[in-house]
Parts: sequence; C-alpha cells; structure tokens
Amino acid sequence: MAPPTSTPCFYRCSANVLTTETKIQVLGPDSSGEVEFALFTLADGLWVTVGSDHTDRRVEAYSVAVSKQLCPHPVAPKLWRFDDVEKHWDRLILRSYIREDGRDLLYQEGGVTTMLHPTDLLAAYRRSGGEAGAGTVMFGGTLTVIGGIRPSRHFTCELEDPVRGRQITHRYETDCLPIV
Repeated sequence: MAPPTSTPCFYRCSANVLTTETKIQVLGPDSSGEVEFALFTLADGLWVTVGSDHTDRRVEAYSVAVSKQLCPHPVAPKLWRFDDVEKHWDRLILRSYIREDGRDLLYQEGGVTTMLHPTDLLAAYRRSGGEAGAGTVMFGGTLTVIGGIRPSRHFTCELEDPVRGRQITHRYETDCLPIV
C-alpha cells in the first residue's frame, strides 16, 4: 500500500456510511474495524465519541479512499462535549476488542495522544481546504493492532475517560454478504 500524499491525510466519505447501528453489512470477508475517536462539529460546539473506521482491507491495498467509502462506519450514539474533556484530553484511552474462538480479545489499546489533538486536526483540515462547519464528522486516526489486522464478526470499541470515571462503548456485528 502506498503511503498517504500528506500527513494528516483526509479521506472524504459520504454521510450515509455513518451509523449507530449494532449490525452492519459488508461485502465479503475482508473487512475489519479500527477504533478511533470521532469528532462531531454541531451547532452548539464540538463533541467527541468513539467509532470504528471499518475498512475493506482487500480494496485498501489498491485505494484507501475507495475502501473507506465501501463500509459503514459505526459510531456510539453517546457524545461528550469536547470542552468537558479538553483539559485532560491526554488521559483519554481508546480500546477495541474482537471475538475469536468465542472469546473477546484486546485488539487495540492506547492513548488518544498517539493521534493529533482535535484542535490541531481541525486546523490541519481547514489548511487543506476543508470546512469544519456544523454537521462535520471527523475520525481522528487509529492505533496499531495487537496480533495483526484480521477480520472479526464482532467488534467492540471504547473511549475511556479515567479522570471522570466514565467510558463510551459501542459494539457491532458484521454480516458478510457473499461475493457472487
């Protein structure tokens, strides 16, 4: 896979790939989830939640942009005001789990500080010509996976705020449609 033309790189997706559903349909067995924080720019300010940038890995090998458009991107329906976590942003933790052999296994784990800070991310987006007005949703980047990238029908993603003792969790299942 070729590296992105710039860092950060912003892949645009249509709004219809965003979902809060707990079951998604994908074409074939070659997709997998990626835990990310998701920023929602709404009329009353910036909000944050957790989501999965679910990606078709076979298509990603020849076009990251196309792969991002092919799969639904599940997000938790619960949001936190960014203002409520901004002062301790560097303490937030992302996690994901996949199910293998009937057990939930830790798939990704790390601090949000491994990605650009939301204000820096939005500023970079604006410098690239993007507009981050009300209605914009942006995923923040993902963590390295434990044990290699692999598909799983069951994916759980979490955003933990240890300072306030809370977390946002979203679980979803994939239904793989056959390629005929």
